[in-house]
Amino acid sequence: MTINIDGSTKCYACDKWTPAPSPFKPEGAPTSKPKQTNVFITGEYQALPHRKLHEDTCKKFGYQVGELGGQLCHIANYYNLDGKQIAQKYRFEGKKFRCSGNPDHFFGQHLWPNGGNKLIITEGEIDCLSVSQVNGNKWPVVSLGLGANSAASVIKKQMEWLSRFQEVILMFDEDEVGRKAAIEVAHLLPAGRGKIARLPMKDPSELLLAGRGEEITKAMWEAKVWRPDDIVAGTELLERLTNPKTYESTPYPFFGLNELTRGLRKGEIVTFCAGSGIGKSQVCKVIAHHLLTTTEKKVGYIALEESIERTGLSLVGIEMKQQLHLQETFQVTDEFHEAFKSTVGSDRLFLYDHFGSLDSDNLLSHIRFLALALDTEVIVLDHLSIVVSGMGDGDERRMIDNTMTKLRSLVEETNIALILVSHLKRPEGRGHEEGATTSLAQLRGSAGIAQLSDMVIGLERNQQDAEERNKTQLRVLKNRFSGQTGIACSLDFDIETGLLTEDIANEFNNETKTENNEDSIF
Repeated sequence: MTINIDGSTKCYACDKWTPAPSPFKPEGAPTSKPKQTNVFITGEYQALPHRKLHEDTCKKFGYQVGELGGQLCHIANYYNLDGKQIAQKYRFEGKKFRCSGNPDHFFGQHLWPNGGNKLIITEGEIDCLSVSQVNGNKWPVVSLGLGANSAASVIKKQMEWLSRFQEVILMFDEDEVGRKAAIEVAHLLPAGRGKIARLPMKDPSELLLAGRGEEITKAMWEAKVWRPDDIVAGTELLERLTNPKTYESTPYPFFGLNELTRGLRKGEIVTFCAGSGIGKSQVCKVIAHHLLTTTEKKVGYIALEESIERTGLSLVGIEMKQQLHLQETFQVTDEFHEAFKSTVGSDRLFLYDHFGSLDSDNLLSHIRFLALALDTEVIVLDHLSIVVSGMGDGDERRMIDNTMTKLRSLVEETNIALILVSHLKRPEGRGHEEGATTSLAQLRGSAGIAQLSDMVIGLERNQQDAEERNKTQLRVLKNRFSGQTGIACSLDFDIETGLLTEDIANEFNNETKTENNEDSIF
């Protein structure tokens, strides 16, 4: 904030103006900002030994020493590109400042009206003089009139003039405010022109006072072109490529699926899709059971179409090879306790007791809690259509897009593996309940599901065929990891035990038959 000669103030961070105090103001008098009258004072040019600044440097930029209100002060004169004085900034002992006029130009800007090759911008006038002096007062150097907080405002106003330079080097203070302002300003400059200089001390003036002026020049020449953190030059990839990130994959309980997908990885969304009643939920439960009984991973299970009791019984039942939820009564035996202990009671399973609440943001916050607070590595969300149905908006396509985008961001943030269940649209002609082939185009509501999933696996089963109704085929529709797609495996469902058993022999025979056919003379 600056205090003007008449006592009015101006905050250049928030652009708030406060009028000069008045001994009397009639009721109802207007409060609009009056036109400010600029009053400039005259000082003398002289060296500033305590800053190691020479008189010729001060004279070049119009930096004087004088008095204001009986107090000794520095006077920084501001001019527009036509050489007309537009403002004065007064620096008093203790880093107190006042202004006359509006320093919305750079200090020193009038010296280089036509632009040039390099321009250095500093935070304050003393820094500007320091940088110029160590370079023989030859290079274009300017400073902000009101510090780092005014940087973006001044840059925007003077963008046309800045575009006359090939390079704009931001040499702001090496503190949090200065570094933040430099990045903010670099965003505004034309692409490739903005550079950020790094200093070994707080600012150029400190370096000059320490007798390290040559390091100012070095910082100027070594300034790096600013680019967003997520834009990486290929020349910087050597170490990453020679020390590649290892991907920890956890096998699925199905051999054929592992052959195509290389397993389940954290940081990925795996979407299982099928028509209604094909068996998506059962496949997910078998996978969850496999993770609980063969790995040390923590699993989160969010089944929105059933109670947590039903989910728990299913997982215990898979371990016991019984469909417990179909039994009206069953004996709680030692076998049950052992099965419970190795699955639901393993201290590695967490379920969401949603009580019918399906608010999307609430659900996402629960997933975040599972991942960050409970260290859950794999989360099953069954299913997406239920999530968007609780959002209350009729545009299903937009709701699915928004939800998938949020889930994608959440997976990236928490580095979990998300197993997602989604319905398919009914195809023309033969339906999914009759074994119709699945495809990405059938994903319900939006292309966002396919685009934002890393893996999409379709389930195909002919419910109406007496011989085939217990056989489910898994088809990989999308595979971002390896690119391999197609039929992965065939699973036989045992109605007595609830288990899904992979028909490896049939898969092998099919492969053998194909090879034999290729060699056949017929």
